[in-house]
Amino acid sequence: MDLTDRCVLVTGASSGIGRETAILLSSLNARVILSARREAKLRETRDLLYGSGHVVAPFDFSDAAEIPNWIKSLVGKTAPLDAVIHVAGQQVTGAVNYLVAEDVDGLLRLSVTSALMLARGVAQRGCSASRASIVFVASIMGLVGKPGIAVYAAAKSALIGTTKSLAVELAPRNIRVNCVAPAFVETEMLDHLREVLAPDQFDLIRKAHPLGFGTPSDVANPIAFLAGDAARWITGTTLVVDGGYSAQ
Repeated sequence: MDLTDRCVLVTGASSGIGRETAILLSSLNARVILSARREAKLRETRDLLYGSGHVVAPFDFSDAAEIPNWIKSLVGKTAPLDAVIHVAGQQVTGAVNYLVAEDVDGLLRLSVTSALMLARGVAQRGCSASRASIVFVASIMGLVGKPGIAVYAAAKSALIGTTKSLAVELAPRNIRVNCVAPAFVETEMLDHLREVLAPDQFDLIRKAHPLGFGTPSDVANPIAFLAGDAARWITGTTLVVDGGYSAQ
């Protein structure tokens, strides 16, 4: 699990799973590039990291067309990437009768198009180390069906399919591609659900997790595993990290 001298890009590093992943990677001696839209929040994350040499690199991943050029510029200032952890995304809920096409397009761009463009960026000459790893953070909702989250499920299931195809395509370049699919985790998203749902509705969600809600570190640990050499013979897989949610 040692990541000494590895250069790792973490998107969505301003909070939640992204922040916790960046902290864990730094404790494993990686040099972490922190990216998200909010620079002030990224600087807060950097202050929590172990070691030195970490970089704050704000970027709006909805601007997907610019990602490959951004990657090339970033690598020119830092080092070829040993791993990319793509956490950036958002949740859109609502019945299908009320869906707005622009919202659908925006979420797919932020979650799926950006993932594809990150892979394209890493695959550019000189942008990845001799052995590299890409880890996408999807969701258990990409594997199970629930009402009111069709757009979110579409984005996350697309990430899971993307993982398989990219794994095969990029294997000759020694770039592994894997995915993590968590269920409900104690983050700002879950706090929002607590506020908008009735107590009995929220309790149903909690009871659907035999091991209870997860924490960001519960997801960061398998991400770190997939990013490093301990998982050198694993590619194209989706690791379910859901506290038993999908086992019922």
